[in-house]
Amino acid sequence: MVKQEFRPAQRAIDLADAVRATPDLSREALAELLVRHGERPVDVAGEAFGEGDAAALRGAVQRLLDEVLTDPHPDPAPDISADARTDRAAHALNRLLADCGARPRLSRHDGQPWHLHVDRGDDAGWADWFLASSALALAQVLTEYGRATWGTCASPRCGTLFLGTGPGSPRRYCSPACASRERVAAHRRRMR
Repeated sequence: MVKQEFRPAQRAIDLADAVRATPDLSREALAELLVRHGERPVDVAGEAFGEGDAAALRGAVQRLLDEVLTDPHPDPAPDISADARTDRAAHALNRLLADCGARPRLSRHDGQPWHLHVDRGDDAGWADWFLASSALALAQVLTEYGRATWGTCASPRCGTLFLGTGPGSPRRYCSPACASRERVAAHRRRMR
């Protein structure tokens, strides 16, 4: 059995992208995404993750989208600096952490190494857990890179969310395929 890498920031992006694409994403689809990101199938089955939990989680994901992940000033917005975008993200993440009653504690469960939890405790609901853990993960990304490395693909034909934590300059596209497609389209426009 291959042990899954614990990547809560990518989990936040993947769930946000799925809920943005399908606001009424089914409980089963949410559970599948959670399992893909390391949750045990037994923890998202039946009453452990019911319809009410799924609705609350969709609401929490939407809040993360509205307050942190979706920039109200999409690129290129010459009057909004990268520093202003980073400040906006940092303030939004601080609000989420405060609203979740975030108190850091170390936790180790389900074969995972010790890691930080910032939810209200082991009995926290799925929505509270998601907002707290996502805010912590994105805050760690912001502090490590000195900026909000997430965004929406700049391709007008795409719009997928991405988490850009690789080397080099800040990303504008979700994938090399989108970047290439847009470069080719721009080249063809210039040649006409």
